[in-house]
Parts: sequence; C-alpha cells; structure tokens
Amino acid sequence: MQRTRMYTSRRWNLAEPDDRARELAERLKTSPLIAQVLLNRGISELEDCQNFLRPSLKCLHDPATIHDLTKASERVAKAIREREKIVIYGDYDVDGITATAILWHAIRLLGGHADYYIPHRIDEGYGLNATAIEQICSDGAKLIITVDCGITAVGPAKVARERGVDLIITDHHEWHEVAAPLTDGEATHEPILPSAFAIVHPRLQFNGAAYPNPHLCGAGVAFKLAWGVGLAMSGSARVSESFRNFLVEATALAALGTIADVVPLVGENRILAHYGLGGLKHSKLKGIRALIDSAGLNGQNLDSYHVGFLLAPRLNAAGRMGHAKLAVEMLTAADEPRAEEIATYLEEQNRERQAMERDILEQALHQAAELKLDTGDSRAIVLGGEGWHAGVIGIVASRIVDRFHRPAIMVALNNGIGQGSGRSISGFHLARALEACGEHLEAFGGHEMAAGLKVRTENFEAFRHSFTDHATRMLAPEQLVAELKLDCLADLQNVTEALVNDLKRLGPFGHGNRKPILCCKGLTLSGTPRRVGKAGDHLQLYVRQGNAQMKCIAFGAGELFDRLQPGTTIDIAVEPQINEFNGRISVELEVKDLQFA
Repeated sequence: MQRTRMYTSRRWNLAEPDDRARELAERLKTSPLIAQVLLNRGISELEDCQNFLRPSLKCLHDPATIHDLTKASERVAKAIREREKIVIYGDYDVDGITATAILWHAIRLLGGHADYYIPHRIDEGYGLNATAIEQICSDGAKLIITVDCGITAVGPAKVARERGVDLIITDHHEWHEVAAPLTDGEATHEPILPSAFAIVHPRLQFNGAAYPNPHLCGAGVAFKLAWGVGLAMSGSARVSESFRNFLVEATALAALGTIADVVPLVGENRILAHYGLGGLKHSKLKGIRALIDSAGLNGQNLDSYHVGFLLAPRLNAAGRMGHAKLAVEMLTAADEPRAEEIATYLEEQNRERQAMERDILEQALHQAAELKLDTGDSRAIVLGGEGWHAGVIGIVASRIVDRFHRPAIMVALNNGIGQGSGRSISGFHLARALEACGEHLEAFGGHEMAAGLKVRTENFEAFRHSFTDHATRMLAPEQLVAELKLDCLADLQNVTEALVNDLKRLGPFGHGNRKPILCCKGLTLSGTPRRVGKAGDHLQLYVRQGNAQMKCIAFGAGELFDRLQPGTTIDIAVEPQINEFNGRISVELEVKDLQFA
C-alpha cells in the first residue's frame, strides 16, 4: 500500500534490527532497545558501550598528543614564570568567549599576567587582523594566544613575528590549502599555515599520527592547552590538586562552547559536555551563575537543550548586537553585582536580537520566493540585503536551512562590503565550497557546517551564481530531502518510565548523538485530537495499540486536525518523555513525524 506523508516531507530511515542487540543487552544489564541504539551509533564493543553509558574524565585523551600542544604549554609556562604579559585573542561567539575564559582563568590561577582581546563582529570581522595585532604588540604583549581562530591568519601572524612577539594559534577551523603536484602527475593539497611559534589544532598530524578526536571545538582545544600548561607548571605527570579542581570546574565552560558550536557530541566531546552540564548547576563562577539566573534556570538540572536554546543565545547576543568583550568580562573578572548587570543587559540584547531576526527572516523568505530559490530546482540559497544586521544573519541562515533543507548563505550588504554567514546540510562541506568560490570573495573561513565570508557588493551576484552552481554539481537530489533516522520499532506496552530513564543515559544529545527516535506502527487514534497552543498549531492526541494507550503531543501538526479522526490508523516517529503533573508521573510521546496508511 502506498504511503503519503502529510506531516512533513522527510524520508523515514528505520534502522535494521541487529541480531547482536539481545546478547549485548544481557551483558550490559539493560534493555535490547538501548543496545540497539548503541549499535546504531556504531558502538558495539562491551568496554566502549560501558564507557558510553558511564562517561569518565579518565577517558579524555592525553593533551600532549595534539599538534604543538606541549611546545605551546612550555612557552606559556615560561611566560607565567617570567611575568610576561600574555594576551588571549578570542572570538565573539560562545565557543570563542568560553575558550577565552578558560585560558584566562588558567593563566591567572597559575600566577600569570593575562589579558584578552575580542574583535568587534561588525567593525573587524572574524579572526585575527593586522591592526589589532600591531596594537597588542605596542601595548607590551610578549605572547599572544589565539583561541577559536587564527589558522588562516597568514598576514597578521607575520606582523607578530616582525614585532618579535611569539604567537600561539589554537583553532579547530579549516585551514586554506594549495595544490601541490606530484611526480606521477596527480595532485595533492598542502595546508597554508601561518608562521607562528606553535599551532595547536586537533586535525593537524603530530609525529605522524592523528589526534583521536578531530572534532574538538575552540573551547575544547583551550581546555586541553590549559591542562598542558598546568602540567608544564607542575613539572610532573600530574597537575596540582588545586589546578585539577579548576579543570573539573572548567568543563562547564567547555560544555557551553562544545554544545553551542554544534560539534559532534561523541567521544571526549561528549565527556566534556556530560561533566560540564552537571557542573553548570553548581558552578562557582559568578558569571555562569548570573547567566543561569537571567535565564530563569537556577536550581535546575541542565541539558543540551538549555545550553543550545537558552544560555548560548544570551552569550551570543553580546557579539551579535554589541561587543562580545562584555560576555568575556562576565565570565572572567566581573564581581557578582557586575556579572548580574551584564547578564541583565545580555537578556535585553537577546530580546532585541529575536525581534530583528524575525524581521530579517521575513525579508529573506520574500526574497527567496522572488528569486525562485525556494523551489525544488534550487540546491542552495544565497540571499543578500542592505540594512541587514551582520550579527543576526547566521541565525537566519539556520532558519532557512531548517525550512528548505538547502545550504544557505545570508549576506549583509552594507557600505560596499558584504559580511556573510552560512549554514549547511549533511554531506555538503561549506568551508570547501567557499574555497571553490574564493575568487569572488575578500575573505572566508569556517568548517563543514558553518562558515563566514566577506564579499564586495559588486561581486555578490557573481558569488551567488558561483556558489549555487557549485552546490548543483556537488549535491544529489536525494540529499535535499531531510532524512529522519529511526532507531527501532517499539510497541507501546514497552515504552515505560524505566525505558525513558535508560534513554536519558545516552545523552547529552546534539549533533552526532541525536536523541533516539522510536517508530510505533499500526496505532489507532483513540478519541478526537485536541488543538493546543495559543494559535492551535499543535495537537494533543491519544493512540492505542492492543491494551496499551498513550498520550501524544504533536508540535506544529495543527494542519492535520481535519484528517485525524477517531479510529484512524497511523504510524508515528516519537521521542518518549516523562510528564509530571500534580505529582503524577506518566510517559508521553512527542511526535516528530506521522504517516497515514
């Protein structure tokens, strides 16, 4: 029987049952469903499964195995001992803000003299700039450490070298490459790296070996460097007890950066996120406490949703609407009253950002329709507008991707130079796509899923055509249809409170470790659905399978109200949740997608 998808246009991809699940479940003393989810994630060895279910800081990789980290650590330790002025050159997003704070606290705790410099998003743009480096050198810095930026800063690095100031670059973004012909006629690509004292980057090979976790974010790299500096200062194989306590505390900052930067939450990224999320609630850092209070989350157990949608946007608001140095101040030197003052200001900035985002999104959707970029024939969406705020367009690009499942680039065209921000879909490497169109750009950088650029207004149309042509060549039609991965079939009678609690152990959830989605087939609607929400956009329904009945909430499914009659048979993709109301605990299903027979 042919099936139609009335709720979304997503392709359901149901994982095949794995014969190993039952035996693995017995060895782990968990349910076969949990074992199936682990196998779906490519985790099959008993020890790996146990480590996944019980994350441990002992499983973090040795920082010395990152390219140049030991060299950088020893140089920072020397600067601390000799009381040299150290300047941390950060970035204006959450990853850069938290990375800056981690190193600032580490150097200060070890007795060093640390300051920081954060570029202005609008006036200076992303990354190192030569003017700022000149000024930092003139102000007496003897060592500059970049965090979350610098891997493409060939020109600014020369300025530091000419001024006799050592530069340590810590980054995780893509570097630029140059083709290098080989003797057999084939070509390879070699990185174009800045001339720096040390380059600490998780994807650069060290002693012929790759670091086990190439997906560290900027805050993760800063955490590892802080650990390395602690080792260099201790002169032994372990950091001091006080510094160890600091590193555990710093996982909260690393978790903020890791989750906000949407790097894969696997391996040590997941360990940092797990411990950091646990530490946020009890953090001693005045800035973190003020941030949590401003979001109304005081005393709550926090997960990746709270970070990604409530805390991170407030931190990001500083760099998007004003200057990110305020957010760094809140997380570093601010006393309690000042931290609360900044947190309140960031809350106001975030509300202003939300209003501006709605306005730009409306304009962007109108422009996409006019240019027919919102049709099935288009494989990428590039939009530009005068007066658009360069600090907000990245979020709007994400909204465009969510709506059309196409790579999207938004460009704020102001004063002859456009600042752009892009977001991508799985399988389309955005930074490399920009490199392929680099002849039309003034500057660009980023990674697979997000990137930024600068383009002259007169070159914008040429860039738009070049980028969309590149996407047409690189993307297959099936990649433009969003895929919904389902972990396994589940009967309603087996979706219990115990199962939901077991599923929670698989978190923190995010990119690379999505929330498990179950597929429930052949359900019968019990009673008439009820519209809920201010505009009636959501539906509350009850489904029955045999003797089991369960309540569901389907967000954004109000359009299906007339088609969902009592007795209708449906299949649903769901995330089971625990619902607590008036002291009563029950399992509720959040519907992610729905199919009619």
